[in-house]
Amino acid sequence: MLETLFLNMFFGGKLKSMSPKLVSDDGRNVVIRPLAYCRERDLEAWAEVRAFPIIPCNLCGSQPNLQRQQIKQMLRDWDKRFPGRIENMFRSLGNVVPSHLLDARLFDFAGLKAGGIPDADGDIAFDAPVLPTGSSQAVRFEGEED
Repeated sequence: MLETLFLNMFFGGKLKSMSPKLVSDDGRNVVIRPLAYCRERDLEAWAEVRAFPIIPCNLCGSQPNLQRQQIKQMLRDWDKRFPGRIENMFRSLGNVVPSHLLDARLFDFAGLKAGGIPDADGDIAFDAPVLPTGSSQAVRFEGEED
């Protein structure tokens, strides 16, 4: 799903992936992808253990030198260099905050008004942490003068 997300962002200009359950483009079928939450390398390992035959396929970017292969390599590189990044990106697909994107079809930016009440779901990820204090004494750091 992450590969598809990046392909759509990089080459289609859309924030779009392929969900585990969706209606086909022609509207006639429901596509269910029961292994969508499994990592590809885990599926490959399981197929090898079970000796499942691998059927050659020219669909979905399995050919060399295609954009999907480059995205796969980018994700593999990130997975090695930044442990947990892939899992966080995958989790973000199910944790969307439309008010923090730019799509007016998903959020009414024109009708947005301040209400004077903090939003419990607001974006606080980059706010300075509020640290509890156990006493009224000031905390001094090494090298800090009065």
